[in-house]
Amino acid sequence: MAVPGNFSDEPLSPAGRLFVQPKTEVVIHCIARAKNPIDVDAAKANVKSSLLATHPRFCSLLVRDENGFEHWRRTNLDIDQHVIVFNNQLDKSGKFIDGSENRGFSIEKEEVSDEDDDEIAVNQYVADLSVSTPLSTDKPLWEIHLLMAHKCFVFRIHHALGDGISLMSMLMASCRKASDENALPAMVPERTGENKGDKRRGLFWLLGALWGFLEMAWFTSVFVFEFLVRIFLVCDRKTVISGGDGVELWPRKLATARFLLEDMKEVKKAIPNTTINDVLFGVVSFGLSRYLDHRTPNALHEGLRMTGVAMVNLRSKPGLQELSNLLKDNSEARWGNRFGVMLLPVFYEKAGNDPLKYLKRAKKMVDRKKSSLEAYFSYWIGDLAMTLLGSKFASLVNHRLLCNTTFTISNMIGPLEEISMARNPVSSLKISTSSLPQAITMHMLSYAGKAEMQILVAKDIIPDPEFLAKCFEDALLEMKMAAIGGQ
Repeated sequence: MAVPGNFSDEPLSPAGRLFVQPKTEVVIHCIARAKNPIDVDAAKANVKSSLLATHPRFCSLLVRDENGFEHWRRTNLDIDQHVIVFNNQLDKSGKFIDGSENRGFSIEKEEVSDEDDDEIAVNQYVADLSVSTPLSTDKPLWEIHLLMAHKCFVFRIHHALGDGISLMSMLMASCRKASDENALPAMVPERTGENKGDKRRGLFWLLGALWGFLEMAWFTSVFVFEFLVRIFLVCDRKTVISGGDGVELWPRKLATARFLLEDMKEVKKAIPNTTINDVLFGVVSFGLSRYLDHRTPNALHEGLRMTGVAMVNLRSKPGLQELSNLLKDNSEARWGNRFGVMLLPVFYEKAGNDPLKYLKRAKKMVDRKKSSLEAYFSYWIGDLAMTLLGSKFASLVNHRLLCNTTFTISNMIGPLEEISMARNPVSSLKISTSSLPQAITMHMLSYAGKAEMQILVAKDIIPDPEFLAKCFEDALLEMKMAAIGGQ
């Protein structure tokens, strides 16, 4: 029930309104695998004592007024409605096994470990949620599913409540270091400038600044034009991994690709000033090429473009944020949906003797994108479309962009070391979202020296996402070997 008299309804932000439209509704899913059996009472107590139980967004109903405009309305929070306990075991199709006679999985081809069984089952459970189970508007738009037999927490949080940075920062504020139950998880260290005063002296700095401005203006003009053309006129060429209008409703499968951050850092060394994002996009380009060679050998021409929609954090600080900063209205790290997108093309190329060519090409393109204001433009144009033309038009524009591209990808920096939830150490942390018109979406999250990428696919288009995940894993290993060999 609503809280009487204490709070007035608050309009949704433009981004929030976009995420509650039928064609662009998105729910974020986070899977946290615990090392020990879950204590339900401890989990509920942890939620009750956390900021999650008092934050306005997590204590508000989504309501619409007589004109159809969406608002947040404060309500009394019932934790039992949001913490949902499942005691039965899942089978490999993601369905709960009824009764006690079936307590294991039937392995058809080869013996796999219990942990692998769990991952297959939980991934499919979340894949089914991503299509068929929206969050109820009868309560605030979040849930925590406790899969007791699999020792997993599954967080379901509507994207209208905030973006990945906001929500992960909120989650971390409710957790503790696994090594110290009294300490909050370590956030990403702030970047500090080094000898900036020396670099900004004299004529050379002025010439560099002028060149940087001209480069920014040129690339912004080019990429903004391409962005608009991509929405209204141009579509990627169809391949065996292409989606389209209506595919967001197709059944899904979810697979996990695992990487070591040390391997990615080793690849970074091969080319100066390379970032983890550069390596990730190189791996995606290489991995998709390997997968397409498997599915359609000799059917595609060299240089075929596949366009990705990449999420870009627009806050001044990278990575997770201190929650106190997110809650300040005048903070550059404020709460909410503060991200833009940029179109990131990857290109099909047959495997050759130089795995690093994918990285070189990806880095060159990403550097140009970062020199532009494309991500900020995408945020501004979405805000403007929502304000002037309404939520239906803004949703249509966003949907068309997704239909005309091949995949969505994001990469987020997670906790630097292992964390615990309700005093239960967490061994794995993974994120994904509900389905989109594209047949493939990829979300990578780093955690305690590892990085796991959740690959959500339309299973009638990509029936073997586990093989696709292996293509990505093998791509990184080949790039690592090439980087080591070139040193």
